[in-house]
Amino acid sequence: MTDFKQLSRSVRGLTVLVTGAASGMGRATARVFAAEGANVAVTDYDGAGAQAVADAIVASGGSARAWPFDVADAAAVSRVVNDVAQHFGGLDIVVNNAGISTVSAIDGDGYDALWERGIAVLLTAQQRIIRAALPYLRKSTCPRIVNIASTEALGATALHSPYSAAKAGVTGLTRSLAVELGREGITVNCICPGPITTGMTDRISAEHKAIYAKRRTALNRYGDPEEVAHMTLSLCLPAASFLTGAVIPVDGGLMARNA
Repeated sequence: MTDFKQLSRSVRGLTVLVTGAASGMGRATARVFAAEGANVAVTDYDGAGAQAVADAIVASGGSARAWPFDVADAAAVSRVVNDVAQHFGGLDIVVNNAGISTVSAIDGDGYDALWERGIAVLLTAQQRIIRAALPYLRKSTCPRIVNIASTEALGATALHSPYSAAKAGVTGLTRSLAVELGREGITVNCICPGPITTGMTDRISAEHKAIYAKRRTALNRYGDPEEVAHMTLSLCLPAASFLTGAVIPVDGGLMARNA
């Protein structure tokens, strides 16, 4: 029998880039990592919102800086990733969280534009960011990639085909890159959040949220952004070095429930 190995559960001093970090799950992720001592690159299309999150982290004693970032802008990807690595002296963790809602019937007006924007933001941006980050991840002692997909990738809802297709693509991208990059010790995992209380679900009334949660989830409630953020953190711990290619629902038991 081999001796017991004491594996680290600390991300202190590591640098994490979080996209879509001005609100919702991205903001919670930034705050959770900062509370654990990581350097946090807070990036978002909403530059003012990203700055507010970074300011709050610094005010609470954490390490953070904000970057305005449209992840669909190919030129901005390299610039922001390089700026982050130069500012913090490296890059260890990428959390591809940025997202948008794309709701339309397949024959609806503007469907093509929604499809193109959805694929650009939800899928293409993730692979571009990973590619830009690879030179830095290869130098890291704890290289981690976490892609945020959705339970819409596992079981779809009507009128969400651009979103569902993009999120299913994220799960495929995750598995493929886990296999490709595994020999270098770079782990690539995917989280599929279910019903979470965020800005994207604000338009749903509290009454309808309660009805849906009791009908569909095992826990009979919507999740909080922090509950997703803590799963993201867990996947990025040095101790999580043998976990890669996983697609993990954080959904209150939604995908497990038949009726």
